Amino acid sequence: MLAPIIAERVRSSGFEPASPDVPTRQTVIDDLLPAEIAAEIFQKFPIGGENFTRRVSFRERKSTSAALDSLDPLLAEISFALQSPEVLAAVASISGMTDLEPDASLYAGGLSMMRKGDFLNPHIDNSHDAARSRYRRINLLYYVAPDWTLENGGNLELWDDDVRRPVTLVSKFNRLILMETNRRSWHSVSPVAADGVRCCVSSYYFSKSPPETDEYFHVTQFSARPEQPVRRIYARADAAARNFAGTALGLGRGRDRTYKPPS
Repeated sequence: MLAPIIAERVRSSGFEPASPDVPTRQTVIDDLLPAEIAAEIFQKFPIGGENFTRRVSFRERKSTSAALDSLDPLLAEISFALQSPEVLAAVASISGMTDLEPDASLYAGGLSMMRKGDFLNPHIDNSHDAARSRYRRINLLYYVAPDWTLENGGNLELWDDDVRRPVTLVSKFNRLILMETNRRSWHSVSPVAADGVRCCVSSYYFSKSPPETDEYFHVTQFSARPEQPVRRIYARADAAARNFAGTALGLGRGRDRTYKPPS
């Protein structure tokens, strides 16, 4: 039901760098679904946080869940609609990435909720899937909090290579944002300033081929905002330590954040 609507909207959009200074390619699609369906999706989020995991560190503060079987079926429907063959083909057509593959495990995807004071610091996503066999290529972010504005905070920020200048994309109700992920795709979520709950459905696509010609691996690498110079120094040391753990020891962040279908 939802996938054909989403695919049609995607096919009519573009896929371009966010700005001359910000190389990450992206597209913004407003009014993705009929407004009443988007509103119902929001209403099905368990605002009390049931079956969500709270994540709090210097890197991020948010609540996430991939436990779709424990939540309302509509939340599973929209999550897997974003992973459908129709939508994937539409994204491939506008991005030029012809070898994209879906991810039934929703690795590091699923649902997220952010409240006042929550944030996600500038970072580059983990380069691979949980099995380290495919490269992460596309991030799909669908926002459903009604009446969300720039002033509310909690907005997606795409950064230049030095993480100095962002392009801000508002987490507007019924808006889908697609962004490429690679070694330069620095992004963040600004601190939530409003009393409401910012709700998002997210997914990733992967490919066996790397974004560029050479192969590489890295864990999620965090920085900090330009006005946080001390935290930036700490983040570099943290990223180096976690990248060593990921490369040499096989440890990784987010492996617990996958959808596990019922047996």
